[in-house]
Formats: sequence, C-alpha cells, structure tokens
Amino acid sequence: MREGDRVRLLIVDDEQTIRKLCMTVGEALGFICLEADSGESALALLEEQPVHMILSDMVMPNMSGLEFLERAKKLLLRTEVALMTGHGSIETAVQAMKLGAYDYITKPFSPLEELRLFLRRMAEKVRLVEENEFLRQRTDSETAVHGIIGLSAKIQEVLRVASRLKDTRTAVLISGESGTGKELIARAIHFRGAFASRPFVAVDCGSLVPTLIESELFGYEKGAFTGALKSKPGLFQSADTGTIFLDEIGELPLELQAKLLRVLQEKEVRPVGSNQRVKVDVRIIAATNRDLEAAYKAGAFRKDLYFRLNVVTVHVPALRERRSDIPLLVNWFCERYAPGSDLRVSNAALKALMNYDWPGNVRELENCIERAVALGNGTLIDPGDLPPTIAALNPHTPVISACPPELVSDLAIATEAILSDGAAGPTDLEDIERATIQRVFEQVKGDKAQAGRMLGISRATLYRKLKRYNICAGAIPESSQTLQ
Repeated sequence: MREGDRVRLLIVDDEQTIRKLCMTVGEALGFICLEADSGESALALLEEQPVHMILSDMVMPNMSGLEFLERAKKLLLRTEVALMTGHGSIETAVQAMKLGAYDYITKPFSPLEELRLFLRRMAEKVRLVEENEFLRQRTDSETAVHGIIGLSAKIQEVLRVASRLKDTRTAVLISGESGTGKELIARAIHFRGAFASRPFVAVDCGSLVPTLIESELFGYEKGAFTGALKSKPGLFQSADTGTIFLDEIGELPLELQAKLLRVLQEKEVRPVGSNQRVKVDVRIIAATNRDLEAAYKAGAFRKDLYFRLNVVTVHVPALRERRSDIPLLVNWFCERYAPGSDLRVSNAALKALMNYDWPGNVRELENCIERAVALGNGTLIDPGDLPPTIAALNPHTPVISACPPELVSDLAIATEAILSDGAAGPTDLEDIERATIQRVFEQVKGDKAQAGRMLGISRATLYRKLKRYNICAGAIPESSQTLQ
C-alpha cells in the first residue's frame, strides 16, 4: 500500500447500529468503509470489491462469524479479518486465530477509544505487510512482470486487470493468439499475489494424449489400467491450495469437459479406478486461442463449462496491435541473448521489424532476435541478419500505422515520431532507447527501480545505460531515486 492510499474496511454485522458505529469510527480514521448485514452478502460484495480489512460479528444468522472468516480468507488471503463478539471466550479466540483471524474485540466497546485503537493497529499491520510485499517486488530479480514487456495502453490494461486478480480465487479465462504470452499472464497473476508460495501447475491440454488425459488430470489407482503399477496423484492434486493453468482448454474432448465441470462445481476429483473422491482447493486459470463462445454455439464446447470458466476474461493483444512495444521487446531479447554487450539494431532492421505483422506474436519475435544474435557480428543487427520474409519489407514504409491512435500511449506516440520517415533527430534503436528511458524516468519521477521494471532490464543494465546516455532524474530527491 503506497503512502496516500486509503484503507478499505468492510463492517459485517446484522445489527445496523453496530455497523453505523464502526463505520463512523473507521471514517474518522480516514478509511473507506463498506457494510454488509450478513456473511453471505459480504462474500458477494468481496467478489466485486476487495478490501484491506474486515471487522465481522461472531454471531450472525445463517452464517457464523467463524464460517465467514474461513471463507473470506480463502477468497482474499491477504485481507485482515477481525471478529467482534459479545460472547468472547479464550476457546473462541484460539479457534479464530487458527482460522487466520487478526484478533477479536468484545462488544459493547467501552470505552469507544478501544475500537479506534484496535482498528488503527489493524491498519498498521496491513500497511506493514503490503509495504514489505512492495519492497520484495522492487528487489525481485525479474525487472519486468514475469517477462511481460510493454508500455502500450493495451498491455498496461492487461497488467492492471492481472494485478486486481492476483489475490483472489476467481476463475480466469485468458484469450489471445498463440505466442502472445498467455501463460506469462497466468504466472503473473499467481506469483505476484497472495498464493505465490503455493503450487503452480501448467497443463497444455492440446498436447495431452487423448486416452491419458483423465488419468493425467485426476490421477489413477494401482491396477486401474495396463501399466498402472502404482497409484499416482493427478495434476489437480499436485496443484492443491494453488493454481492450475489449463492452456488451450478448447482442445479438451467433450467427455473430459463434463468431468472438469464437476471438479469446478464439487471441488473434488475421482482418480481413475477409484470409488473415492479427493477434495481439492484449486484456483483455475484457463487459456485459449479459440473463440469459445462460437465453439459452444457450434456444439464443440460445453456452454455450462464456458460460463463457469469465464468469470473474468483477460484478452492478451496480438503484437501487431501494440507495435509501439516492439522496440522495448527487441531490447529485452537482445539483453537476454547477448547479455552485457553493446549490441545495437540498425534503423533499417528496426523498421522492418516494426512493419512485419508477426503472426507468431512475441514468441516469433523472440526467435527472430535469437537468430539475429547468432548470425550477426556481435555489435550490430541489420536486415541481413533477419529472416528473409522480414528483411524484404520496405524499410521506408511508415510504421505503427496499424495501431489505432486512440489506443496509443504517450510513449507510443513518441516512438512513432522517432521512427517515422519525416522525423527529425534520432533514427536508430540506440536513440529510441535513450528517448524511451528518458520518458520513463519522467513518468516515474526518477524512481530507478520502477523505471527498470517498466523497461524490462536488470539493475546493472539500467545503470550502464544511464551512464552511457548521461541520463539523470533531474531535481528528484535522492531518497526517491534509490533502488531498494
């Protein structure tokens, strides 16, 4: 939680007078306060509006405070939950702590200052935990978000959605063409969130042998089929408490789709050859390059499974839809395949790269740069180092013309101006790189750590480039420039 961010507090109590009292105290402390009159309505609200803190009554109709606590912590692992009770006991407190409660406070609040101090301490813990997480991310060895490079409006929107999903158990469907980085988005959702220490299991549904899909996903018992010499847990069991990523979900046979639907509904699997069901607590992230809506209308995909998976959809744009990110990606791959070098890309080569439509998307671009590094002279990549289909493109054709103007970020506009034929000033990747770093520094107000993450380069590389281009953050206080 950054300085200036406001704590979001949810009050859950079936008594309106208690809710109003707690909200009054919370708002006086500067919190944004929400209310719910039952555990059920609170859980529904949390699906739409995650909060930092929850203060819930222990005794409520239908769903008890302890049951609500358990379900809320599964939904939002990092959210702090405290309980209010007029029937407090040591046994109740111990049980609440085992379920992950922050603490509990007895009603009536006497004096009222007790509630104010309780909420203030709770908020301080929230800020401390989130500050530690923020610092951990700043010092992460991956300067980009799990390899996701780009400053264009489209990819930044994808990252914003992924950030909002990282601490929830909501099912996510990621759509996009092959090679756009759908698995990278899935990994960002998992590893940047509250479940980062839990298992992440990736499954390519398109590559599974049809006759073995069920046993791979759900496991099997000894003797279930020829060759089953011992029992083996399935991939869902391996992902228990974490995330399972089902890539190319549209390739699953209809029979398996029905069984997957039952897993989603019942949260349990039945290994092949077993009469026993095994409980699993797994977040599902699915991905597809197919139009699943058209597929279910054509009878090729189950409609009920589609709607079960499609709680939240994240669409990853094709590379041709975010051409302004190509220079950053080129720089990233040059660093990956020629680390520590001063490898440059000629203006003619860069323009050819910008004009190509990239049917294989980012994966194809990576392969292209890896090839160019291998074939080049180690100092400069020119059109002759590119595949013939790309090198043959007219380098004088205006670039980024296919990117809709209303979706181009400020940086994209600057890149287009730099690369267009009639532009004065910089004309090669080094100049674009210099201008890009300068613009990013202006956007982040001199924060080197944030600039490194946005640019997708390591700490050492960033310092080297700052020195080479003689870039400084101007009159930004030194404390805000330090790489934490």
